[in-house]
Amino acid sequence: MISVSNVTMRYGAKILFEDVSVTFTAGRRYGLTGPNGSGKSTFMKVLTGELDPQKGSVVRPRKVGVLKQNQYEFDAYRVVDTVIMGNKGLWAALEERELIYNKPEMTDEDGSRLGELEGIVGDEDGYEAEANAAVLLQGLDIPNELHQRKMSELQGGQKVRVLLAQALFGAPQALLLDEPTNHLDLESIHWLEDFLIRYTGTLIVISHDRHFLNNVCTHTADIDYQTIITYTGGYDEMVLQKTSVRTRIEAQNEQREKKIAQLNDFIARFSAGTRSSQVNSRKKEVERLATSELARSNIARPYINFKMERPSGKTALEFEGVRKSYRQPDGKMEHVINGFSAMVQRGEKVVLMGRNAQGKSTLLKALLANAPGIEEKDVSIDSGTVKWGHEVSIGYFAQDHHGSIQRGMTAQDWLHQYDPKAAKEDIRGILGQMLFRGEEGLKRTDALSGGEAARLIFCKIMLLKPNVLVLDEPTNHLDLESINALNQAIQKFEGTVLLVTHDEDLIDETATRIWHFVGGPDNFRITDHKGTYEEYQQAAAIGAP
Repeated sequence: MISVSNVTMRYGAKILFEDVSVTFTAGRRYGLTGPNGSGKSTFMKVLTGELDPQKGSVVRPRKVGVLKQNQYEFDAYRVVDTVIMGNKGLWAALEERELIYNKPEMTDEDGSRLGELEGIVGDEDGYEAEANAAVLLQGLDIPNELHQRKMSELQGGQKVRVLLAQALFGAPQALLLDEPTNHLDLESIHWLEDFLIRYTGTLIVISHDRHFLNNVCTHTADIDYQTIITYTGGYDEMVLQKTSVRTRIEAQNEQREKKIAQLNDFIARFSAGTRSSQVNSRKKEVERLATSELARSNIARPYINFKMERPSGKTALEFEGVRKSYRQPDGKMEHVINGFSAMVQRGEKVVLMGRNAQGKSTLLKALLANAPGIEEKDVSIDSGTVKWGHEVSIGYFAQDHHGSIQRGMTAQDWLHQYDPKAAKEDIRGILGQMLFRGEEGLKRTDALSGGEAARLIFCKIMLLKPNVLVLDEPTNHLDLESINALNQAIQKFEGTVLLVTHDEDLIDETATRIWHFVGGPDNFRITDHKGTYEEYQQAAAIGAP
């Protein structure tokens, strides 16, 4: 159990939350929600003890698993050791034991201390530590051959998964996870969901993955209105309850305001007359009915609307025998895409899905090699043919999109250069849709956060009005409101979409066709299914190709 009493956090004049008291009970799984900037990560740091509250107190259990955010903190350690460090008491005992064993001669005192340390190691399941760590790593798609490697040798996404295994290690009484699904593919997310559903301690998780929150959480703690309100159920249930409560309070206040107006009218008409007792009675009634001002919500919802300048030809894309390889550090060539062919018709929404590092982004870049209007680096093809359709225009959202935004400009000027003929009011209107309101449009591109950079790229796409969208992991830096807006915009878009994502709701609600990257080096293939994600799952369940 984690208990928070009268906690307040503010920065300058901005109040994140004030006098918050909430209890997180063992056996329950809480989603911590709220828009970007509402204070989710700050509250999580207060819960972990990384930040002291400006007012109030926090009571937490002895063993707490925390997802570390610094990918480079453990670069000098083996992968398996990094996981075991999740149990601080066990790791300290193992390190001290190693120091004693490495002494040239041991004293009686050393021998006595060794006995104590062996007791700690036994109590903490230290003799099975490496085996238990291996199970977690395998579930998160870190293969056995990497377990003895240094963390510095791993890729960024792999490091994140090792740090997640660290948080899960050692049976902590509480788990505090900030964006655990970032850099995870769908299979790893499903494994994590199953693990957390079986977890019996207190779970508090921040995530922008609606499907994950709905699947895992029994309760939702929502940061809004400068406080934290706990609702029963996952994210969708929270939204319904929150909307219902807010609507009811607003309706009650409206009725009260009407009643107060009627009473004030009576008071104004008869205050100077002989009906003083009735006037006083009405004044007391007004005081009783006085409405409390509703706190403003922190939620800001962007408006994404992809329009086409003109439609493409009937066939938007046709390619045959596409091959793409990369040279490994040892000089060997790795074949990532090995002879894939397909034809994409106008209006199809194709989702590329599969495990990390299987070539989804590589295929997109290979297809963009001959694409009109694309000047991105690292887009090329080794062999095969790629033919884009008549009148195709492409809006591209790269996975590493931040690097494609020129520095040293304002957001407004950067956007305007893509359509110099556009009126400044139109540019400001598009920026406003994506929450760059007022002076925000003058923010320097050097200072943009990941989420702001992503929203600016969407501004560019909406300005250019392409008929084909090529989106590579577009949700990575977006909050739930922005992801929901993107989901709806893709559903309404009348053009063609190629989309790489691990967001299951986005796949389920937008895809009309699936390219599934499956298998390993010896049996790799891309399954092409024409139909929805639900239909693909049904076909896969009965073994259909």
